Amino acid sequence: MKNIKRYENTKVLVLGLALSGVNAAKLLHSLGALVTVNDYKNFDENPEAQELLESGIRVVTGGHPVELLDEDFEWIVKNPGIMYTNPIIVRAIEKGIPVITEVELAYEVSESTLIGITGTNGKTTTTTMVADILNKNRETGYAYVAGNIGTPASLVAQTATKDDEIIMELSSFQLMGITELKPHIAIITNIYSAHLDYHGTRDEYVEAKMRITENQTESDYLIINWDQPELRELVKTSKAQIIPFSRLERLENGVYLDNNVIFYQNEPIMNKASILVPGEHNVENAMAAIAVTKLLGKKNGEIRECLELFTGVKHRTQFVREFKERRFYNDSKATNSLATKNALIGFKVPTILLAGGLDRGNNFDELIPELKNVKALIVFGETATKLAETGEKAGIKTIKAVQNVEAAVPIAFELSEPGDVILLSPACASWDQYRSFKVRGDAFIQSIDQLVDEIKEEGE
Repeated sequence: MKNIKRYENTKVLVLGLALSGVNAAKLLHSLGALVTVNDYKNFDENPEAQELLESGIRVVTGGHPVELLDEDFEWIVKNPGIMYTNPIIVRAIEKGIPVITEVELAYEVSESTLIGITGTNGKTTTTTMVADILNKNRETGYAYVAGNIGTPASLVAQTATKDDEIIMELSSFQLMGITELKPHIAIITNIYSAHLDYHGTRDEYVEAKMRITENQTESDYLIINWDQPELRELVKTSKAQIIPFSRLERLENGVYLDNNVIFYQNEPIMNKASILVPGEHNVENAMAAIAVTKLLGKKNGEIRECLELFTGVKHRTQFVREFKERRFYNDSKATNSLATKNALIGFKVPTILLAGGLDRGNNFDELIPELKNVKALIVFGETATKLAETGEKAGIKTIKAVQNVEAAVPIAFELSEPGDVILLSPACASWDQYRSFKVRGDAFIQSIDQLVDEIKEEGE
């Protein structure tokens, strides 16, 4: 870790806790900053704040009082989830106080090569693929995953060395709070409309995503999805070397698909059919991972072996198990229609779809073209009625409404036949019934295990 002096004896406000805020506060404290942590949750219900107080860090809890800014803070490190419309952030910007996110702080102290990955969908899968390949047969160093994937970047940056890489999954929320962060290799998997409740407009969302390349130079690389015309235009402002990937077009300077074989700069790497995780979107994720790892010198055999064994990231078209010739997949991370469309495209066999969740006011008609292989639709949550209406428009004959995911699993099995796929891909956020998409996905997996146990017991 670089022992930087920028924050020594400076007053820094860490706004919002969770994992990123806790680790940012600890890091700043170790760098000699005069840290104040402010979190909305009350102190008595806030173990993170209690821990920081015990370590000598000042904490202010129970709200975000704008009066805190009367204390002449020189920096604010903001939790990515706190919106820029928050009064304390609005006032800080008016006063000219720099507002950064924890990933910027991590970059400042890191000695490692940074690989930054962003996009609307596919970030976590691509991040995990890259790490698996880079760590294959490795003798020195290690490829760490960090950022939006769940591990705070500021924690990893303190232990990673110059022999390592940090593969940082970067959300639009995090990228809005950078100033100097510069990946040596950046990936934009794709760009669609998302998080407009946070950003306000699509233009602001896209602008946030494109910040991943704003500090790159001619010695850096930007890997992009060439099948998106919008991205082709957007990257014209980047100074980095552009490495494109495409399923639709031969690209001699990038990664492309030809006769179901994936090539890197005209060199055959692997057959598309060998990628274990289903879906064309996962072919694109694999292409992006191939581009990164070839740039960093990995051998074709290592790349193939990793991608042929990659079963997916938990809650992202994750293969759960096969039972009585039915295959169960957990895609709880599909919190929008696009993600569910991508999942459905990956399955060519009859599918029982489990969907539903938080109602954000949208309809689901864009799913209709991809529902052709859905033989039964099981809906739940606030959007159950809307999804049922979409299923009727698509001509699905069997549509069932149930209370929740747990109730959906046994009904899905009853409606299925050998050879079918049973897919949880909700097309909605989980917050109407579950604390997170992870909790929802875990409930799905537990319900499958319970179903299997009960059927086995009945057969004994």
